[in-house]
Amino acid sequence: MKCPYCGYGESKVVDSRSAEDDISIRRRRECLKCNKRYTTYEKVENIPILVIKKNMNREYFDRAKIVSGLIKACQKRPVSRQQIESIADEIEKKINNKMLTEVSSEYIGEMIMEALKSLDEVAYVRFASVYRQFKDINTFMSEIKNLIQGK
Repeated sequence: MKCPYCGYGESKVVDSRSAEDDISIRRRRECLKCNKRYTTYEKVENIPILVIKKNMNREYFDRAKIVSGLIKACQKRPVSRQQIESIADEIEKKINNKMLTEVSSEYIGEMIMEALKSLDEVAYVRFASVYRQFKDINTFMSEIKNLIQGK
């Protein structure tokens, strides 16, 4: 950050606090050359994430869709809303931490299934039956056998 008065490239932070909007940080800085003070604001950059669907269409990532799918899979199961929100948070965090701008819906679906497998096996099978589009009872049974065998 260059000093707005003398153009020097180094400064020290004298004070930091949340700005009034609570989504940015207000910093008071002091130039190490001319000792004048100035204020800067930092804001987290939100990079939109696109989800590549199975038909190769792209749409914006929507956390609400993950929550909705989890609620349907966990319906009438001993899974709390907090656990569902936690899974959605973790998936969103993993995607953001990888700094991806595009992610496949298959990748998201696999992360959801992995989380459900350890949380509730019935919810896992429910989600898998829709996600993997089981065509008949044999594919359904195959998934259950894999679950029993710990795969």
